[in-house]
Amino acid sequence: MTGLKIPRSDSPREECGVFGIYAPAEDVSRISFFALFALQHRGQESSGIATADGRIIHHYARMGLVSQVFSEHALNSLKGHTAIGHNRYSTAGSSCSNNAQPLIVGEGDNQIALAHNGNITNAEELRRELDALGYHFRTSTDSEVIANLIMSAPFSTLTERIRHAMGRLRGAYSATLLTKDTLYAMRDPLGVRPLCLGTIGHGGWVVASETCALGHIGAEFVREIEPGEIIRIDANGVESYKEDSGRRALCIFEYIYFARPDSIMNNRLLYSARQAMGAELSREHPVEADLVVGVPDSATAAGAGYALASGIPPAEGLIKNRYMGRTFIEPTQRIRDLGVKLKFNPLQSVLEGKRVVLVDDSIVRGTTTPQVIKLLKRAGAKEVHMRVCAPPICHPCFFGVDMATRRELIAARMSVPEIKDYIGADSLGYLSVEGLIRAVGAPRDNFCLACFTGDYPVPVQLEMDKLALEGLATNNCEPGITAEFDAEEVPAVNY
Repeated sequence: MTGLKIPRSDSPREECGVFGIYAPAEDVSRISFFALFALQHRGQESSGIATADGRIIHHYARMGLVSQVFSEHALNSLKGHTAIGHNRYSTAGSSCSNNAQPLIVGEGDNQIALAHNGNITNAEELRRELDALGYHFRTSTDSEVIANLIMSAPFSTLTERIRHAMGRLRGAYSATLLTKDTLYAMRDPLGVRPLCLGTIGHGGWVVASETCALGHIGAEFVREIEPGEIIRIDANGVESYKEDSGRRALCIFEYIYFARPDSIMNNRLLYSARQAMGAELSREHPVEADLVVGVPDSATAAGAGYALASGIPPAEGLIKNRYMGRTFIEPTQRIRDLGVKLKFNPLQSVLEGKRVVLVDDSIVRGTTTPQVIKLLKRAGAKEVHMRVCAPPICHPCFFGVDMATRRELIAARMSVPEIKDYIGADSLGYLSVEGLIRAVGAPRDNFCLACFTGDYPVPVQLEMDKLALEGLATNNCEPGITAEFDAEEVPAVNY
């Protein structure tokens, strides 16, 4: 039986959300459930929780959304005072129940559970090495490589083992790790993936991918876990071990799309950062129009920012079906052909006869954007001017984001004027890298911008060699260009 298929989003897909809690006075399995519910946007393929009661680790993980995976019976079976949780979207390793996390490795007193967000670029090399040492793998994930690398380290304490493993791992990882009585959290030296620390109840501690999870469970934000930092939490409190790597490389798409708008990163509310992106777009790519429509929900804030800065009234021209979760009902061909109509419904009375500025977070493959523009024009929009908060994405991501292969990236194959024609827009403007950095309000060297610039923060030569075999040359990919043409110069597009 297959699920309901709709075209893959033009936005990149995040990989995972992680959570951890040490709170002897709290119902840690239930708190973990609600935290994972708040982090559902970071992964919708599988969900799991592992708990520890001082003697053993309990574990439950299945395919599906958080609300589908857990029942009262499942939560009641997860006893303990410490827990970690995970929502998964696969980027390394297939989408199957065997790869659902948290992962359990080891036995008895030497057993650990691990939940990982990110992607390890030297995972295959490490897997071969560990396999030669006799470590067996039951999954196809790089997360199991991390867990076994920690277990194989020649040190007596787990903190030392984690530190040793971090010295050998390359790529992106924010992770929570559980023993029978202790919670650990670690973040890669570049800080590619986010991780934060908070307090809960009387003497309890939590870690989470985003601050939005803390409010849902009544926790208080303390600080972000630093790049290269290891946090250890047990009955004695919190201990921190940190080595400063120098360079920072937080994924810029946390600001553009991945994180929820009510999360805070680098002391900045992401909703306000996205509003600023829309304002920068209006300054870089002004146009005469009647309405500004932000594609819901990811570009709602940016659309509001564009409208405010330009003086063009905002409008809710698209209504999103917010219940497009996973389903196991087989669709008919007619339903399958509806495609993006299952996700968005245009408001004809709002759009009819209007010149519309359509603001979206990004264009990756160019699959759904043309259909959204068709929807608006069929609803009577006179013109649709596309404005995009991310610069042209010309390079794939190797750090845990499903950003497509180089061959699939529309900006790697087409110029901005060609993309404009392909998606059927009357004009197209991408936010420049400089405008994006102004909007987020933090130094450029704090971020990974490799998907725009090709400047990767760590070597990815093996992956680049694979791409070279595709024979795909770099296209003219200039951030910040607006392509605009008179109607007479462009062949008519039939809708």
